[in-house]
Amino acid sequence: MRHIKKPSFAELYAPKLLTVLREGYGANDFRADLIAGLTVAIVALPLSMAIAIASGVGPERGLYTAVVGGFIVSLLGGSRFQVGGPAGAFIVLVALTVERHGLDGVILATLMAGALLIAAGFLRLGTYIKFIPYPVTVGFTAGIAVIIFASQLRDLFGISLAAKEPGELIPKLDALAHSLHTANAAAIAISIVCIAIIAGVRKLRPEWPGILIAVVIAALATFALSLPVETIGTKFGGIPAQMPWPSWPLVSLEKARMVLPDAIAFALLGAIESLLSAVVADGMTGRRHRSNCELVAQGFANIGSALFGGICVTGTIARTATNIRAGARGPVAGMLHSLFLLGFMLIAAPLASYIPLAALASVLAVVAWNMAEKHEFATLVRSSWGDATVLLATFLLTIFRDLTEGILVGFALGAVLFIHRMAEMTGVEAAAPLAGDDRADDSDGDRVPYDPSLAADPDVRVYRITGAFFFGAASSVGTVLDSIADRRNAFVVDFAAVPFLDSTAANAMSRVAARAKRQGIKLFITGASPVVRRALLTHGVRPPNARYRETIARAVADIKGSIEIPDAAPDPPRIAAGEGP
Repeated sequence: MRHIKKPSFAELYAPKLLTVLREGYGANDFRADLIAGLTVAIVALPLSMAIAIASGVGPERGLYTAVVGGFIVSLLGGSRFQVGGPAGAFIVLVALTVERHGLDGVILATLMAGALLIAAGFLRLGTYIKFIPYPVTVGFTAGIAVIIFASQLRDLFGISLAAKEPGELIPKLDALAHSLHTANAAAIAISIVCIAIIAGVRKLRPEWPGILIAVVIAALATFALSLPVETIGTKFGGIPAQMPWPSWPLVSLEKARMVLPDAIAFALLGAIESLLSAVVADGMTGRRHRSNCELVAQGFANIGSALFGGICVTGTIARTATNIRAGARGPVAGMLHSLFLLGFMLIAAPLASYIPLAALASVLAVVAWNMAEKHEFATLVRSSWGDATVLLATFLLTIFRDLTEGILVGFALGAVLFIHRMAEMTGVEAAAPLAGDDRADDSDGDRVPYDPSLAADPDVRVYRITGAFFFGAASSVGTVLDSIADRRNAFVVDFAAVPFLDSTAANAMSRVAARAKRQGIKLFITGASPVVRRALLTHGVRPPNARYRETIARAVADIKGSIEIPDAAPDPPRIAAGEGP
């Protein structure tokens, strides 16, 4: 067996920034990253404030998150092009945490999520995030999109509510519908114009920052026409023109216990979102990211964000894709994006007071529309009943129950569906052997009868197991083999087409072997790979209960008495010492 070298610690956790610098980073590279960083910062400026407001915190929290968290993600991350910051997927989670535990609870949960992400990275759990089924990610993303859009309806229409806006979707829609008569015509007009500008610019001039253009025009119109709409200034008093000093949040054992479920949800969603974004970046550039290094970077970024009063950080697909399209050469572009955002905040903070909330709601409405993955959703619904079930379960639970519950249930359903499909692909079939090597199937898919005399022998039977022999198929295959042991004097079970065997299947074979021995039936196992044979031997499938041969032909010849091979002889001699024959 070929020895595979395990990757070193440096290969797993060295930031991509070091890789880029070692490859040679020149003035042209820096110039390209400078332009890309500025482009992404222009997109991230209104988006970061909009996400923070929708999450139930002040707009400055979104900027702190993008500045500090985004810088650390690029500095320590395992992806060349990943851009970090607040993400729309976290809006619901952060809003619920604010409602339950206040802003201090959100900051503490973010800090704890960072520690969990660092632990997950060093435990190399990033490798397994890719096992989340595609229908789960599509259903979850579509559900998030619906929730984000619903959360922006109030500001899109300028609706005034007598009581606090409900968090659940149905009560929220009901409350908004009953208060629709309070809608603000100016807010509606701003929303329509902003959405039209964003869509128009994207279609006619996709290289222009449509989001920033729409927000600036809305702010200028609000100021020049004195429009009676709610703005960042009227609701939050503007944004500060400086970064706060880092400070440790108030931590107590009881508070940590209360926010632990939220921290786990933050960490789980952050891991999924960031690695999904890194995979998208790999697909766009042909590069490969380091998943566990990326998780560690996301962890430190969340801790850094929390220390500066920010919210959850993750890699964001929209900003990462913008970074790549703008010509970024490496992580320096993401670091410069954060520095540009800091400059915007320090210089243009007073102007942010005039930004209407309807304009920011329009930005998030467009984000929700784009992230819904409508085509993929429709394709999965039509593809198969299993994928449709997983998709819809995740989608509906995300909307009506809980984000984490939607992911976990969707993943569980996806796993059960996979087990069911794998079990269906695993089978046991009768095969008539010959005195030579096995032959391939004939053109019509039937097994070629190798030895007619043996095929007619009522006391000898050969069966092939095909596919992964695991707990999902162990019962059905074991039942077939048990029935053979009731009727035959000798039979052969061929494992040549079994790539994998787990303990449940090995235990089933152990019962079959023990039963064959009790009834005086000779059992031969052929074609087992060293790994499969090791599992069988470990569970007691060994002489005299069962005999191992390389091929069906050798086993058949032994059964018919043409070759005498001692039961204790190892065949083939490729097993580790101490395993027995």
